[in-house]
Amino acid sequence: MTQITVQHLFEDTRQKLELAWIAGSTGGSKLLTSETVQKPSLALIGHLNFVHPNRVQVLGAAEMDYLRSLSAESLQQAIDNLYSTELAAVVIANNEAVPQALLDIANRTETALFTSPQPSPRLMQILSHYLAKALAEFTTLHGVFMEVMGIGVLITGGAAIGKSELALELITRGHRLIADDIVEIYEISPDTLEGRCPSLLQDFIEVRGLGILNIRALYGEVAVKPKKTLRFIVHLEKSADITQENYDRLQMQRDTQEILGINIPKVRIPVAAGRNLAVMVEVAVRSHILHLRGISSSQQFIERHDQYLNAPPDNKT
Repeated sequence: MTQITVQHLFEDTRQKLELAWIAGSTGGSKLLTSETVQKPSLALIGHLNFVHPNRVQVLGAAEMDYLRSLSAESLQQAIDNLYSTELAAVVIANNEAVPQALLDIANRTETALFTSPQPSPRLMQILSHYLAKALAEFTTLHGVFMEVMGIGVLITGGAAIGKSELALELITRGHRLIADDIVEIYEISPDTLEGRCPSLLQDFIEVRGLGILNIRALYGEVAVKPKKTLRFIVHLEKSADITQENYDRLQMQRDTQEILGINIPKVRIPVAAGRNLAVMVEVAVRSHILHLRGISSSQQFIERHDQYLNAPPDNKT
């Protein structure tokens, strides 16, 4: 199960949500295991089945107005109800005034308590979106992940076949590097995969004979990206491994590869001396874009060929 800490959540969203950590400073190591962000309105009045562990709870204007309307004894009971299970963190919206009892229990239970000037609907929307991505199911693949003509392209192939060298040439042609060698693939929605670079490898690429290269330092900010939706796979294979039985010269060798239950379009490109692989990858991506639009060059050729064969002899030129 994918997990992140409250500290990680705070660091990633503090600027966008203008978060202030006001209590429970020792609660940063608590784990978040659900993308659900809750407003615990019913929990405050004793419906404890609405409080779930390891989640973020957002207190908006309605909840804070309710708490302020209570007597001291009832306020303590409502707060005890809220903290009756293992909360990950609590966020108070609209920079509402925080009762001392809420500060005390956050410190006592070591549960992070944040405030934000943002309204509760926006807080819940942004936090839910962030957690959905951060907690998404993921796997790691070996290859090079690039943005080529706006398309997220995973380049795969055997060891020493030239994936990194190909990536370097694509970068010099204006395309962008996301990850070299290890690519983290996340399922961010039921039909969408996102490729990311492990933080340790961000901006770096290894090229035999040149060693480790910092692409950001060499080519600037526009040459790298932290993540991209995976739409296309290019698999490099040695020409010697391709036989006439499994190779069609009229069209690209289209296939699909299943990753986390999602099928991604895939093509195979033979590698041989003298072939400009960067140009071939660019053309493969362009052809894939046309294919998505229902345009097939090979089918157009076959139709023209059939028309030629069926035309009267006098019309053949």
